[in-house]
Amino acid sequence: MIVVGDRLDLEFEVKVGIDGVKTSRAFKDLVERPTFVSVYMRNNTGSCDKQMISLAAAHDVIRAKGFAILGVSRDTVGSHLKYAAKHEIGFPLISDPEFGFAKATDSLVEKKLYGRAFVGPSRSAYAIDQDGAVLAICEKVDPANHGEQLLALIEGL
Repeated sequence: MIVVGDRLDLEFEVKVGIDGVKTSRAFKDLVERPTFVSVYMRNNTGSCDKQMISLAAAHDVIRAKGFAILGVSRDTVGSHLKYAAKHEIGFPLISDPEFGFAKATDSLVEKKLYGRAFVGPSRSAYAIDQDGAVLAICEKVDPANHGEQLLALIEGL
């Protein structure tokens, strides 16, 4: 896994809905200022919903402190647009089915679900700057209190 101070390669393409329009962009082009990238597994699942709702509740305060937020999962852009509208999420949700961001952060881990093993991204968050430098890492996301976790990270910077 990467550490604070490492520079990420964010040249990979992702899909995102911006102002309701589906588009493809290089991930690096979505990071226009210091940004928290919060990785979650799937829309409309218990812990992931808590994680994104907590971020949505803290979004205005995080933005006022100079940080943007991006949510990343493997869901489609269409699913993200519906999900954001349903939960009043005011930050972009990125479709990354190839796990480009998890590969960039070296955070693919083995998981088990119903006895089946598979590889997927860890539930984590990263503060990065416009050049891809890692400013802070939240390795263990507390879904219900994720917004507060990121605010605490900001205070520690």
